[in-house]
Amino acid sequence: MLQVLDPAAVRSWVRRSADALGRSRAEIDALNVFPVPDGDTGTNLHLTLLSAAEALDALPEAEDGRAWQALAHGALLGARGNSGVIVSQAFRGLAQVLAEAEGRGRDLRDGLVRAAELARAAVMRPVEGTLLSVLAAVADAVRDATGELGEVVGAAAREARLALGRTTGQLEVLARNGVVDAGAAGLVIILETLAEVVAEAYAEHHEVPAPTTKITLMSEAGPGYEVMYLLDAGQDAVARLREELDELGESLVIVGGDGLWNVHVHVDDAGAAIEAALEVGRPYRIKVAYLGGRTHEPSPGRGVVAVAAGEGLAALFRRAGAVVVIREPGSSPPLAAVLAAIREAGAEVAVLPNDTGVRAVAVAAAEIARDEGVRVSVLPTKASVQGLAALAVHDRLRRFDDDVVAMTDAAGHTRHGHVWIANREAMTSAGLCRPGDVLGVVDGDVALIGTALAAVAADVADRLLSASSELVTLVSGAGAPPGLARAVQHHVERARPDVEVVHHEGGQGGYPLLIGVE
Repeated sequence: MLQVLDPAAVRSWVRRSADALGRSRAEIDALNVFPVPDGDTGTNLHLTLLSAAEALDALPEAEDGRAWQALAHGALLGARGNSGVIVSQAFRGLAQVLAEAEGRGRDLRDGLVRAAELARAAVMRPVEGTLLSVLAAVADAVRDATGELGEVVGAAAREARLALGRTTGQLEVLARNGVVDAGAAGLVIILETLAEVVAEAYAEHHEVPAPTTKITLMSEAGPGYEVMYLLDAGQDAVARLREELDELGESLVIVGGDGLWNVHVHVDDAGAAIEAALEVGRPYRIKVAYLGGRTHEPSPGRGVVAVAAGEGLAALFRRAGAVVVIREPGSSPPLAAVLAAIREAGAEVAVLPNDTGVRAVAVAAAEIARDEGVRVSVLPTKASVQGLAALAVHDRLRRFDDDVVAMTDAAGHTRHGHVWIANREAMTSAGLCRPGDVLGVVDGDVALIGTALAAVAADVADRLLSASSELVTLVSGAGAPPGLARAVQHHVERARPDVEVVHHEGGQGGYPLLIGVE
């Protein structure tokens, strides 16, 4: 029997736990009636443990001292669903203690106590009869333990199994359906697998308790969407986000630290949950799952959704056949507006975000629409001129996948730039700018600083042009000086008579002139 929970044992434990959850996930999924009957708890726990196992597998043997940190980080990044997020936080608690300890019985004891504390603290409104209850029971069972590693882990596994049985009587919805808590059932497998690893033998066969009655899923109405994302943000910002999400929905769990967080919440307004994150940090790996309620029949046919930062641009996109979502300059459109546009566009839809900051909202809306049966592809358009180029090659008669490839290729071959007036002093990639300076942006980076709009815009066009360029598109913004686009057009025609130049009134705010080169 092992005396020390060393890195090799940790690797074995996590890999075996992932395999065991993989074998049992369908049975655990069938138990899943709380907090919503979405039937995926076993699958989510399996994927969470797989991510942790892969993080450990990627850790070189020379860095085995970081095994606990790798386990916690891998679980955090791959956490899926409410239970997966809570388990990742429990791993974080274990890591906080065991990363700097020998891994003996007393160390595991302290780690389990810390795991229960962190997991409960992560849940905004803890409910008894869940994974949290089993973690708390395990912590109480080992809190005063003084024995060897095998004794501590054996006591933890036994108490977890007993506490699992008690969950049915602790939560009304479990009692009504005659089942134990699904997340807690997964935790039992994880702890019993640890006991097996420590004992170096499979002493007993591990099965999730079968339900005592036929499972009937909950019929009560609840929030419509499960929203999850990773978030780069500071501690204070996450505290504000926690308060806002608590008002928006339920089943809120936020875990992590050191600037990286995993956020899980059930809400009716998925867009609001994502927009709240955009206000405090950088959300990514956004996942939105439809939990039930009203469904939407996809509109027939194929379409394109384009996001536009101005009425003029919106008119251009509409003339090209797109369903348009208008946004305010410098902001993202509401997720609900993008989702409504996708539903209107058809059963197969290409989405043109036309701005890097809009992409997260577009991806989230696409996730919801896919759950409703719509085929959706979000194209990587970073500027309006790329969206116009993509629409120019859109062909409704082509196969959807082929059409997406053609549009993506057209957008990717369109270089983009613009000019704007600095409103404050700042350090840019071209040097220090001051209020009133004209900034020339090439492919997203400030490339030059000048004093005259027309001169800077002409310079931007020159930098975008190459020997193979064929078309220059100029889009004038709201309040652009008269003659600005004409001056740039004449400059390009003189320098490159072989290139076609077209001009549109875009009406976008903030940017007097957008420039695209294909």
